[in-house]
Amino acid sequence: MDILYLMILCSVSLAVVFLVVFIVNARKGQFEDDESPAVRILFEDEIKDDKKDSGDKNDKEEKREI
Repeated sequence: MDILYLMILCSVSLAVVFLVVFIVNARKGQFEDDESPAVRILFEDEIKDDKKDSGDKNDKEEKREI
């Protein structure tokens, strides 16, 4: 019977710890914006015009001819 009291005490203590952590994070604003990360993936990234050098010799020769 003593182990039952110990288990209840441990579970209530763990629940209180999780509640305190939740309250602290809620006050810091952790849960304010939960909609935009789900929608942000739907937007396309801007296309950059700068092309990086691919290292191909044919590209370099074409640039010299122009």
